[in-house]
Amino acid sequence: MPFLSNLNAWSALHLTVETAATLAFALSGLLEAARKKLDAVGVCMVAGLAAFGGGTLRDILLDKRPFFWVEHALWLWALLALCIGAMLFLRSHHFHLTERAMQWPDAVGLGLFAASGTQDALAADMPAIVAVLMGTITAVFGGVLRDIVCNEIPRAFSDHRPYALCAFAGAWVVVGMHAFDATPAAALLAGVAGATLPRLLALRYDWKLPAWRTEHPPAR
Repeated sequence: MPFLSNLNAWSALHLTVETAATLAFALSGLLEAARKKLDAVGVCMVAGLAAFGGGTLRDILLDKRPFFWVEHALWLWALLALCIGAMLFLRSHHFHLTERAMQWPDAVGLGLFAASGTQDALAADMPAIVAVLMGTITAVFGGVLRDIVCNEIPRAFSDHRPYALCAFAGAWVVVGMHAFDATPAAALLAGVAGATLPRLLALRYDWKLPAWRTEHPPAR
């Protein structure tokens, strides 16, 4: 069975996944900006960078025009509506926002973008390793921009819990399903699960990667 058979159904599912990923990352950016007590413009900018940063870099590297958020401009209105609604809601309910509150939508967006970015690259006939890197970049870069603008060392590089590694693993799941001639829908959903579930488990059980040790051994 060809990987891109039933193109219309695949395109609809792919668009749904990218929409969900965009909104999930927008929510993570919004919560982080609110936690940092940015103003309304800052909240919208950080949410937009988180939502569109990874996909924009993917489209640049794949030389894909128009960019995905230009092609689907309704997402810009959805982003503005989400930001305005969330700011009004948070101001009226006075929630105490924590870093953990931002991490859950971020984990969902990570898996969704890792899978959709990998499939975009495969659809462009990229080699497997390039497709995996495209999926990882799509999943990670928006969060990196969000953290930089909020004056944080990007969590993808610093919190020691698997993050980019989860996106990398989910992207390989998509490639593996492709190699076994799975349907695009099955490959996409398996890739989402392959990236999101490990990240959620890492957050739940505080799994950590080994840190770089700088201590010198004791003198003898």
